[in-house]
Amino acid sequence: MLLMLLLVGATISAPQGNAFLLKLPNQPGIQSVQVQWQNKKIPYVRVGDEWVAVVGVDLDVKPGKYPTGINIVRDTGTQTEMVDIQVAAVKFPTTQLKVADKYVELNPRDLARANREAKEIEEIHNTVGNEILWTQPFESPIEGIDVGSNFGHRRVFNGQARNPHNGADLRAKTGTPIRAANRGRVVLAKNLFFTGNTVMVDHGLGIYTLYAHLSRIDVEKGSIVDRGQLLGLAGATGRVTGPHLHWGARVQGARVDPFSLLAIGEP
Repeated sequence: MLLMLLLVGATISAPQGNAFLLKLPNQPGIQSVQVQWQNKKIPYVRVGDEWVAVVGVDLDVKPGKYPTGINIVRDTGTQTEMVDIQVAAVKFPTTQLKVADKYVELNPRDLARANREAKEIEEIHNTVGNEILWTQPFESPIEGIDVGSNFGHRRVFNGQARNPHNGADLRAKTGTPIRAANRGRVVLAKNLFFTGNTVMVDHGLGIYTLYAHLSRIDVEKGSIVDRGQLLGLAGATGRVTGPHLHWGARVQGARVDPFSLLAIGEP
């Protein structure tokens, strides 16, 4: 779903758990642009004759209309223009799953590890750069698969409720090539307690994609990867019920369906 704002004063419809694109025509004297959304200041980047930003609506944002300010800094001063973001409700089902008990009732050592890793990932997601590392549309990490399942589902593991599933599950046999959804910088490439062998890619503007449960990792932290570059192979490491790819996406920390990135197009 492509949502694009070319002029201020509009109303934008955005479902829970989706990312969308904002564009503002450049005018003489504009030095910078920011959108204020969910207590965050999200930067626009100038691309040619437009200013571009990508905004994420977290899957738990309450439906409703949100007046949103766009701050435009000119050489003559700052002005704020308002738009309305209308968040539409999405019904997320509940999924019952059976996994190894150690992934539900964590011992002290595993709990400490999981908490460290969660903090590390949260710190990555909280870093919002003001550069765009991607120049082409996003694409699926598995060739030929353009839809996933289970995003936003309320998960119940072994009878115990857990956080919503913040990624899409893609069917994949062990050994299936997993490729970068777009150009970016690898910010994490290692084994994690819950997600097993995991790769995270920073695409700029606070957009991060995550590739989990891999049987093999083929990239290193700090490297630049191109769209379609091999990141590793699908597998069943971590908390899983079988081989598949968990593909996640965060936009300025908001948990969004990664497939919503495919509709953004070029910046």
